[in-house]
Amino acid sequence: MPFGRSKRFDWQGAALALAGEIPLKRLHPRVVAWASMKARAPRAAWGVGFSGGADSLALLLLLWAHWPARRSRLVALHFNHRLRGPASGGDLRFCRAVCAGLGVSLLSGSWVRRERTAPVGEAAARTARFAFFEGALAEAGARSLWLGHQKDDIAESIMMRLARGSGTAGLAAPRPLQTMTRGRVHVRCLLTLTKSELAAALQECEIPWREDESNRRGEHFRNRIRQRVLPAWRRAARDRDALGGAALSREMLEEDADALELWVERANPLRGKVLHLDTLSGVPRAVTRRALQRWLLVLGGAAGDLSRQGFEILLRAVEAGSPLRLSLGKDGFAIIEDLRLKYRQKVTKKV
Repeated sequence: MPFGRSKRFDWQGAALALAGEIPLKRLHPRVVAWASMKARAPRAAWGVGFSGGADSLALLLLLWAHWPARRSRLVALHFNHRLRGPASGGDLRFCRAVCAGLGVSLLSGSWVRRERTAPVGEAAARTARFAFFEGALAEAGARSLWLGHQKDDIAESIMMRLARGSGTAGLAAPRPLQTMTRGRVHVRCLLTLTKSELAAALQECEIPWREDESNRRGEHFRNRIRQRVLPAWRRAARDRDALGGAALSREMLEEDADALELWVERANPLRGKVLHLDTLSGVPRAVTRRALQRWLLVLGGAAGDLSRQGFEILLRAVEAGSPLRLSLGKDGFAIIEDLRLKYRQKVTKKV
């Protein structure tokens, strides 16, 4: 349906119709349980990432329909990357029309880049988008950010992260409920549905959405996975539900990752900025790896950008408990002595 007609579109009726096509039982059960509990205290706002595309539109409509007590506290968050010329402005106008029809607040922002001629990487665009989300959530007084990831995104993310050598924590993304810093949480209720199922439900209800043509180009890694690899993989699977299998694997990887994190918690090896290696004696390498990652996170910027090779050297030394002095960052060393891993700053001689 053209955007011009969508200005007079009955968005509230569309939301209710879509909820009939996609009832609560089809959404991720853990998210439904979490949201139902939160709905009893409707004061806190829910931020909703809203690009105007099929996934984020379906998300916003379903939240409005399935949790009526939260309607006045829904805040749609639209970020304009300014990468598609006039089409980006059309996205914003569409999002404004949808939100006006639903009676939902809309906060929008745009990317101001210094190097307008330089190629835009996926990581840079994502960083800019989530920086906007952080500020918008604070402005709205929201601690929850709802995102429209679905089953296709799970498969794409797994393939991308396999290419980077990710472990269980990385392969378990995107999670239905992901705790972030400062008590915020990212919420994804559409992980039980495929992109084609969402599009079919929208079409059945004659609901328009915006298409991002840049998703069809192969400039970025995710787009190449989406356009070339994922279709070939699904064809190779033949009668198997490849996307369903990827979603199930993600759930089990999340369970494994959480179990390992709990093991680290119980071992309690990190006290302040010191990693006590005696508490890790006899534990699986995966537990030691996570304990070491926590130690590096506590150090923050002081640890610098430790290479994968450097991390593995440090990991082997931690496992062995052997004395070590390894340059770490620009200004310090990782020191192992008396079964303790510490950070020690370099001493600069005064001239």
